[in-house]
Amino acid sequence: MRKHNTQPLSDVVQQYLKSLGLDKKLKEVKLINYWETLIGKTIAKATTDIYIANGIMYISLQSSVIRKELSMIKTELVKRMNEHAGETIIKDIVLK
Repeated sequence: MRKHNTQPLSDVVQQYLKSLGLDKKLKEVKLINYWETLIGKTIAKATTDIYIANGIMYISLQSSVIRKELSMIKTELVKRMNEHAGETIIKDIVLK
């Protein structure tokens, strides 16, 4: 006998993660993994560390030239990261 309140497994997992408060953290991890796709492999190779804390994405770079270039397009990077997430996760980017 089949129950009438069936839901797709992906919806159930998403609801479960949300109830545990892990859905935002999962999106943050996905955004960190999206970094290389967004900026390209060449610039990603100069990236030494990425993490997100309190809505701010911290990116450590080996090259001051790349840091300067990225600082000029920070607003666009924030916009594209949030579009990829489907909601506002990143408020600002700090380049170190």
